[in-house]
Parts: sequence; C-alpha cells; structure tokens
Amino acid sequence: MKQTKKGFTLIELMIVVAIIGVLAAVAIPKFADLIRKANEAACKGQLGAVRSAMSIYYGNTEGVWPLTANGMCPTYLQAIPDCKSGVAGITTTNDCETETDGNNDITTIASYDGGWWYNCGTTNPGGTFTGVFLVNVTATDTKGTAIHTW
Repeated sequence: MKQTKKGFTLIELMIVVAIIGVLAAVAIPKFADLIRKANEAACKGQLGAVRSAMSIYYGNTEGVWPLTANGMCPTYLQAIPDCKSGVAGITTTNDCETETDGNNDITTIASYDGGWWYNCGTTNPGGTFTGVFLVNVTATDTKGTAIHTW
C-alpha cells in the first residue's frame, strides 16, 4: 500500500509569507494616509459648522460678531467642537485662541498647537469688521495646503 504525504513544503510556506509581507508593506502606508485624510475631513466639517453658526449669529445680531467663539453657545451651537487631533500639527484640541487686533493674521498667535483661532470682530486697518474662524496650526494638509487657510 502506497502512502502519500499531505501538506505544504517549507518553500511554499515561505513564498506565501513573503507575498503577505509585500501586500502589508503596500497597504499599511495607504491605510495611515486614509486615516489622516479622514481626520482632515472631520476638521473641515467642524470648521464649516462653526462658521455657519457664526454667520447665523451675525445675521441675527444685525452685523455683530460674537466676542468669543463660545458666545454662540448654546443658542447657535451646543458647544464649540474639539478640533480633530489627527490633523498634522494639532496637539491640543479644546482651546480657542481669540485675536483682537483685527488684522486676520494667524502668525500673530504665539502658539500653533492646535485648536481654533478666532478674530472676534474688531475693525481691521481697512475699516471692515471681521469674524474669521480658522484652525490654529501652520502645518500643511495631505495636499500641501496650509491648514490655517481652509
């Protein structure tokens, strides 16, 4: 009676492990990039929500911006959302720097550790009122755009 051996050889197993390794080496960086893009999209969504609430506040108060971003809560927003921490350059998420000199220049902020940056509406040198709400980082996103210019 003839016996046949069933199973895989060591070479076949090593080839399969090598193929899995190559696939993982390609997939893992793509996955990390997708996570960063998702965090950027969430941050842009939160930014849009706050800007929309500010526009409604501005319209309801007949051309007056809130003195602080939290001045819209709870009527226009439940709370100012945390800035998404997975975005490049953001280490803190729950603060909102308030600028009062009216020049709309994020470079006047002393720390760029994340959170939000808000110009509370004082007049700038051109004589117009501002209500600029930005992300408080000078890093760039996945497309190379400065995040504070969103």
